[in-house]
Amino acid sequence: MAFEALESKRIYQRAELVADSVWGLCEKWGQFARNTFGSQLIRSADSVGANIAEAGGRYFPADVCKFFYYARGSLYETKYWLRRAVKRKTITEEQLIALMVELDQLGREINSSISFQRTREIKPTNRGSQSTRGGTQSNNDPAT
Repeated sequence: MAFEALESKRIYQRAELVADSVWGLCEKWGQFARNTFGSQLIRSADSVGANIAEAGGRYFPADVCKFFYYARGSLYETKYWLRRAVKRKTITEEQLIALMVELDQLGREINSSISFQRTREIKPTNRGSQSTRGGTQSNNDPAT
């Protein structure tokens, strides 16, 4: 399988879209709303994508899953703060619905990624294989 840049993955792009949308909403708020729960909302939305990026830099499935779990937790926190924003009349119900649609899809993509990682097997490497001096084949020879 060829290497695919993290920035080209749909899950990462959706996380960036949500984070940027949340930022756009919060920057229009008054100082009190921004400084109290607005900063929490922005941090939680940014954390979703940051943890997806962190997962993308890991090799072992357990490590990858750990960061996807963090991303999922931040996604739930983002939903919480968005519901608070509607109650506190800083965003509209329509804005909430649009973001929830994106967050729900992102949640499904995170869960799918976790499921995939749970089934992924790590193939052992032959970094410690013996030298090929004397005409013997190394352990990573495809003919053996």
